[in-house]
This record gives sequence, structure tokens and C-alpha cells, in this order.
Amino acid sequence: MAAINKKRKFVADGVFFAELNSFLTKELAEQGYSGVEVRVTPTRTEIIIRATKTQDVLGDKGRRIRELTSVVQKRFNFPENTVELYAEKVASRGLSAIAQAESLRYKLIEGLAVRRACYSVMRFAMESGAKGVEVIVSGKLRGARAKAMKFVDGFMVHSGQPSVDFIDYATRNVLMRQGMIGIKVKIMLPAENGKRGKMPLPDNVTILEPKEDVTPAAVPVAVPVATL
Repeated sequence: MAAINKKRKFVADGVFFAELNSFLTKELAEQGYSGVEVRVTPTRTEIIIRATKTQDVLGDKGRRIRELTSVVQKRFNFPENTVELYAEKVASRGLSAIAQAESLRYKLIEGLAVRRACYSVMRFAMESGAKGVEVIVSGKLRGARAKAMKFVDGFMVHSGQPSVDFIDYATRNVLMRQGMIGIKVKIMLPAENGKRGKMPLPDNVTILEPKEDVTPAAVPVAVPVATL
């Protein structure tokens, strides 16, 4: 295999991840697809699919996961037995922006009112331990004129490093009879569920309890007796 410079390699890796993510989003939408992670080892490439319904991703006796492995292998020209697909269950569905965006998408397709569907998603996320939720739905919601509706609950950061470490973000499109509707979901993760592990927010201040003042006990001192 010809050597590839670093710039081209990063671009190629990014294109591969984007195309893989797009394929799995369409293929596993009903199985609660919530993201993918690619791990490259010297001998093979491991692709971990995160989903809420892992049993449906695996299929009957592992048939579905084998089909997906075969499709990925042929599409991206992987040599035989050098790519493996695994399914991993999402620990908390309420803290996954992708899962909640898909949930909202299906609610709208089923004909549920926009306001009711958004409040349902927000309530579920907040009950799952999220610090804050923001949902924006835009398009022809009611009437001929397009508009955007924004629903916010809890605490949300919008800038700085915390917006990278603690914000889970997802967008989805829904093709309705009246036109295309856009969905944006942002979830503020709690400190113990940050993307880089358990870590506090930079402005978090911990006030320690004052220590009790302990009065030291008096120690008798031997006084020399003056001799006559």
C-alpha cells in the first residue's frame, strides 16, 4: 500500500467516518442508533455501534450484524476478516441527543402535536439526569408560513470548552406532508457523564466545612528548684 501524507489521511478518515455514520443512521434508525466509534488496530478495524435496542442490531443469531459487516467491508474495500462490527447498549437513553432526536422524529411522523412531543422529550431527558435540554423545531409547523419553535429547560452552556465536554448535540430532518421539518436537540450532560469522564465544570466551587478549633492541652513544664 502506497504511503499517504498526514493531511490526506485525516481527510480520508473523516470522509470514512461521515459516510459510515450516515449509512448506519439510515439503516438503524428504528433500532435507536446513537452513534459509532471506530478503533483501528494493526491487524483489524473495530466498529462499535451504540444503540438502544442492541438485540435488534444483532438480529436473529447475529444475522443482521453479519450483513452490516459484509456491506461495510465491500463498500470501503476492507480485506477479508479485517473489519469487525460490535453492538453496544447506550447506558442512558435520556442523555443521548441522537436517541432523543430520533424519538421526536417518530413522534412527529405519527402525528403528535409539536409542543406536546417536544415537552415529552425534554421531560424524559431531565428525568434521566440531564442538567439542561434545548429543542428547536423549524419548518411549516402550522399554517403556510415556516417558523421555528424553541423549547428550553434547565441549565445550558453555549461557549468555551464546557460546550465541547458537556453538550451532546444532534440534528434530524423529517419529511412531513406540508414540507421538510428540522429538529435540533442539545442536552447538557451532568458532571459525572461528561464526554471525557467524570469532571466538574470550570466555574464549580466547592466550599469545605471549617475545621473545628482544637485547643491544645496544657503540658506541665518542670521548673528547676533553686539550691541555696
